[in-house]
Amino acid sequence: MSEHASRGIRVLVVDDEAPARKRMIALLREDGDIGEIMEADDGTVAVDMIETVQPEVVFLDVQMPKLDGFAVIQMVGPDRMPPTVFVTAYDGYAVRAFEADASDYVVKPFSDERFLRSMARVKARSRDRQAFRFGSHVLEVVAKKAPPEGLWDRLVVKTGGLTRFVNVSDIDWVEASDVYVNLHIQGKEVLYRAALHQLGQRLNPKRFVRIHRSTIVNIERIVHLEPQSHGEFDVVLKDGSRLHLSRRYRGEFEQRLGQRL
Repeated sequence: MSEHASRGIRVLVVDDEAPARKRMIALLREDGDIGEIMEADDGTVAVDMIETVQPEVVFLDVQMPKLDGFAVIQMVGPDRMPPTVFVTAYDGYAVRAFEADASDYVVKPFSDERFLRSMARVKARSRDRQAFRFGSHVLEVVAKKAPPEGLWDRLVVKTGGLTRFVNVSDIDWVEASDVYVNLHIQGKEVLYRAALHQLGQRLNPKRFVRIHRSTIVNIERIVHLEPQSHGEFDVVLKDGSRLHLSRRYRGEFEQRLGQRL
């Protein structure tokens, strides 16, 4: 979605929250140097727009579902990103990293003055891409992201009066079953008493990825993908299972692969 102006800097506003996008767009409209203003409500759309429309400045929300701001940068390529202002709701390690690397940012909720000051800085940098060196800066920021903690190597499963251990690496895929989940292991199902989102937080993100609101899959078990309509895929596993990769989770899947489908 875009609004056209005859001349000026092309700006892309990326935020999954409509009120936040509208406020930034309203402030940008008051700037006589701004031309076309485009918006994206998720990271996947943002990647496509950055690659095809090539905005000159990007306001990028750090925290978004499916594909967050860091993933957008990784998929586009830091050295191919235009001057970017990070929009973040937290002011901890990330903001300190942005300050140290001279990347600009605004923290929600932000004042009109803070937003306009940030815009002035990034406009100046957009005139000299070499001086800005956004690519090398953001690589350092991404490297500072803390790795996930508390990942499980095995699950404790209680069934039939017995307590057994299941190695997480043996799981082929996980399916939501009411308030619990079914673990699919070598053609067998094992009920595990945890919600899908709770278990997902404890699984290694390098191995497991959510592909549907009710499905998590072990990436190493995937044989191939079969394209379906509207950007969705059937996921075929080594044991013959056929799962569904929904459009909603395609961005997250691409992020884990580090490549686009």
